[in-house]
Amino acid sequence: MSLGSRNAECHQFPPRSSDGRKRLETIETRTIPAPSRQDFAAPRQMDADSDLPSLASPEPPHMLDRDQLETFATVVEQQSFDRAASVLSITRGAVSQRIKALEESLSTVLVKRERPVAATHAGEVLLRHVKALRILEGSALQELSPTAKPHAPVSLAIAVNADSLATWFPEVLRGLLMGQLVALEVIADDQDHTSALLARGDVIGCISTSAKPADGFLAECLGAMEYRCYATPAFASTHFPNGLTVPAVLSTPAVLFNRKDSLHDDFLKRHFGFAVERYARHYLPSPVALLEGVAMGAGYGLIPSWQAAPLVEAGQLVDVCPTEREMVDLFWHHWDLEPPMASDITALIVKVARNSLEPSVGFEPSTTQAGESASPPSGHKAEPQGGTSGQEASEQQ
Repeated sequence: MSLGSRNAECHQFPPRSSDGRKRLETIETRTIPAPSRQDFAAPRQMDADSDLPSLASPEPPHMLDRDQLETFATVVEQQSFDRAASVLSITRGAVSQRIKALEESLSTVLVKRERPVAATHAGEVLLRHVKALRILEGSALQELSPTAKPHAPVSLAIAVNADSLATWFPEVLRGLLMGQLVALEVIADDQDHTSALLARGDVIGCISTSAKPADGFLAECLGAMEYRCYATPAFASTHFPNGLTVPAVLSTPAVLFNRKDSLHDDFLKRHFGFAVERYARHYLPSPVALLEGVAMGAGYGLIPSWQAAPLVEAGQLVDVCPTEREMVDLFWHHWDLEPPMASDITALIVKVARNSLEPSVGFEPSTTQAGESASPPSGHKAEPQGGTSGQEASEQQ
């Protein structure tokens, strides 16, 4: 075959139609895509079903803006957009923009725009994250340059029940404050209500009567605090000549810590076998004031045995019901994943408490995780922990 005939065979032109236009036959073609810039910029991954690399690249991890995080934490801590702006030395509008940008990046509402401003459930989780970042950063700076360039103490807060604060906890404070590594805020509240502060992210740990921690937290058994019912000898002989009876209780004033204090009610219920509620009460919201109120003869009340011991030895107080005592089991609740500095604080609190308190009958000196529970024995008080939640509202100031 000649070269010309081969060319003619290879280049067959389609016949023309009657109207002079070309009648094009369908020619099957295959388009090869041109490489994109991403093919060269992103590392290729091996496909699970093929030996060839995949062109898909993983998305970069989502990084939270530190300025937005600090602004959010300041708003929650100050409970106001205006006060947060003053603390951060920026405008109120800048504060609002940072909060909105952070909420948009996380696709969730973080603060309830009401008075006072409060964190939502998602905001409480994020607030704990910010506080952990602060502790990590502060401890890292102190470790990197502990003497040559001292840094400001790390600010943190813990919640302690008032009776512990008045008895065994000062030894913990001595270890924390004299080290000059932390700027400590101690929030005093009834032991049945401190866990809500931890759930909101207000504190890094709390002493509570609850044996069951919330999700993301651990509970360390500290021991049991013994309470007994005390009064002055003259008060006891006048109001309880026949001992602690129902008529005497109904006609005699008792001294309680505050309206949230249920310890006295629990003691009477366990002593009589039924609830006794309609009795006169004095409320003195200080362990020292409560002790002084009983010591002056204003009433009778439940006082930690450790706190009352000097007055009992001096004959100024007597046990109104010697056969009964109220044992309150205490637990230290803290983050599951603690920064090193917070972990050292936990270790100190647990050590001092177990050297000071009585062993807690029915609770092993170990850590309880979320989902685990323990039942207190008879005569011991330990309450279940409840969660907190809130509804979001439109932004107001």
